Amino acid sequence: MTFEKELRPRLARSALVTVVAACALAALPPAAVASDAGDGALSPRLTELSQPALSTATPAAQAKSLGLASSGPGSLLRRGNRVIVEARFEEGADSSLDALREAGAQVISASRRYQTVTVAATPASLAEIGEVAGVQGVSEDLAPLVSAEGPLAATSTMSACAGGFGAATSEGDLQLNAMKARTEFGVDGSGVTVGILSDSFNKDVTAPTTAAEDVASGDLPGPGNPCGQTSSVNVISDPSAAVDPEPTDEGRGMAQIVHDLAPGASLAFATAYPNEATFAANIAALANAGAKVIVDDISYFDEPFFQEGPVGVAVSEATAKGVAYFSAAGNNNLIDSGGHNISSWEAPAFRDSGSCPTALAALSAEVEEEEEDEGLPPQGLHPSHCMDFNPGAGSDKTFGITVSAGATLTLDLQWAEPWNGVTTDLDAFLFETGGPPVASIDDNIFGSKKPVEIFQWENTTGAARTVQLVINKFTGGNPRLKFALLENGGGVTATEYPTSKEGDVVGPTIFGHNGGAETMSVGAIRFNTNSSPENFSSRGPETHYFGPVTGASAAPAISPEAVHKPDLLATDGGADTFFGSCVSGAWRFFGTSAAAPHAAAVAALELDEAPGATVAQLEQAQVNTATKVGAFPLDAAGAGLLNASAALGQLHGSNPGGGVATGPGFASPACPPAAKSAPAPLAPTTPISSTGPGAPSTSFALRPHRVVRTNGSAAFVSFRFRSDQAGSFSCGIDADPLRHCHRKLARWFKLGPHTVRVVARNSEGEVDPTPAVFHFTVKRAG
Repeated sequence: MTFEKELRPRLARSALVTVVAACALAALPPAAVASDAGDGALSPRLTELSQPALSTATPAAQAKSLGLASSGPGSLLRRGNRVIVEARFEEGADSSLDALREAGAQVISASRRYQTVTVAATPASLAEIGEVAGVQGVSEDLAPLVSAEGPLAATSTMSACAGGFGAATSEGDLQLNAMKARTEFGVDGSGVTVGILSDSFNKDVTAPTTAAEDVASGDLPGPGNPCGQTSSVNVISDPSAAVDPEPTDEGRGMAQIVHDLAPGASLAFATAYPNEATFAANIAALANAGAKVIVDDISYFDEPFFQEGPVGVAVSEATAKGVAYFSAAGNNNLIDSGGHNISSWEAPAFRDSGSCPTALAALSAEVEEEEEDEGLPPQGLHPSHCMDFNPGAGSDKTFGITVSAGATLTLDLQWAEPWNGVTTDLDAFLFETGGPPVASIDDNIFGSKKPVEIFQWENTTGAARTVQLVINKFTGGNPRLKFALLENGGGVTATEYPTSKEGDVVGPTIFGHNGGAETMSVGAIRFNTNSSPENFSSRGPETHYFGPVTGASAAPAISPEAVHKPDLLATDGGADTFFGSCVSGAWRFFGTSAAAPHAAAVAALELDEAPGATVAQLEQAQVNTATKVGAFPLDAAGAGLLNASAALGQLHGSNPGGGVATGPGFASPACPPAAKSAPAPLAPTTPISSTGPGAPSTSFALRPHRVVRTNGSAAFVSFRFRSDQAGSFSCGIDADPLRHCHRKLARWFKLGPHTVRVVARNSEGEVDPTPAVFHFTVKRAG
């Protein structure tokens, strides 16, 4: 069935008030009240928000009426009394900026690639913005998910930690063998810039410490750092309270982790707010600022499940330029009492049951009445087309979800059609058994052009409640569909279909750029155990059915590509100076938001050790040397627990890392020793005594084993040279003559025997007459 945009059925305000009042549940779904398909180009929520009665209400009242959380993930992003929205064009977005301003919009950014403009608008100006020539749709920007697990400690508890900051070091430094790697290889991340993307860096006025205090205590680099790391963090963009009214400075907590493990690395920060367009642009900005490693912990609700979205495209473009990219896998896994991972449900196609629950039919009749009153053709909600959740015999038109008391259910429904090429319109409804539904409806075909419905409901009943999900098809085909329960590790204790069977898939919640092919997706493992990933750490895989979203047109279908995620596990719950939860007098940063910067810091150590290594080589070194965690499958634990020492060992052709450190309670001094000033050799050195008066003595500070094994046709091998006097070095490889070289040599060596010779020269020009010589052979493994 095809239809024009203006014929999309409407849920009038009066009808919905009746429905919500009759419902025994406390409704908090997106568009539960504002479920109108929109006047002109406005989304359903923005249509409701633009009405005089609501446009002048308080932000809290607006959020309640629109069916949105008043704060946190899923809430409206605001700039003062304005909301941040995205205007979509078919073409001419850049040339429409003046017209948008004349309509009352404050332009924040514009994307020529995606033909979108992000603006801040007063509710009263939304209608005029929707009427600007060329505007195809205007939709609200919602606050994204961050991957820090659990709420911050209560204010009464914060004081216990507020006075104890200073030189807090994550236990991940020991657990991941990063300290061992720094000592063995004489590295600290020097010469490498790590870029960080999160909510904010130094905007939380309630935080127990400031960035300046973290520098003074040695927990961040900058002028006055007592450990000698005096280069300031390059803050490219830090959102104002107008854009992020609830900054947590999670980016600063991530920066502390990187600094703990790679204290010599330079740091840069850019915000991922307020939307995917800014997020993608700031990935490029960090790469342009020299970052060779980038890490983030942000996910936007509408990032696609079935293709790479704009953020994933930006990641791919950065990695193609030689940037290693790490992302938090997410904190959305849920485990029921039977041990099942229940955080998502996916069917290979929309199974039409041929009918719908009676409550939905009753609502459809009310809608038809309202349509007739407004002079629209009565179409209702097509109550004969509801999803059959039972993959076997029989039909089940509802899906039960048990929500804990006080929890907010967040449901993200998507189906396998490409952005800007949506031909199916699905709608979501939630109801309590025997009660009328609460609706979440969008115009997916002509409005957002995205196959997504985002649904929230807050259980304020004081007890756990089992609510029922219904998925209705308004028009279109029968595409693959999936919904994810994005609960930050809790709030849903049971679902009606907790196991995968007959083609239905239950469990995976890694999505968007977090599960992209070019992203290193990092799961979390607690700092004081090596036996299992955190229960909340999201599981994979992610499967793509369409090409990436590279512009304003639809991407083609592709053969399904399963991307197994996460790639590996890294530490969470490590100590810091201010962020996370205050536990026994120490601040601890839990979640995959903490795990990802640990892995990024190890990448900085790898690049210090092997500056010429490619992104693939860095990532493979981490994956190939990770320590397997129990019997957990690939899509739960990836390759296993990251081992920094072993990863660096692979890059230079040996593996000194050995096992993995264990046990809680690690504490390091305020200023860890500068590993480069006293590197520990990997093998006995070969001192060559000076025979001339005052001549320097040359030796190897770092060298490989005599036999270097490789699976390929060459091995990447590193050397470090030292002298008992200040000066320079000349080195020769195989039959090559001696040439000036740096203190560190890292390069590929082909299969076969090799010789490295090095000679030191002091500042007076005197040369060691006898080179230090090392012979080794590169052989195939096995």
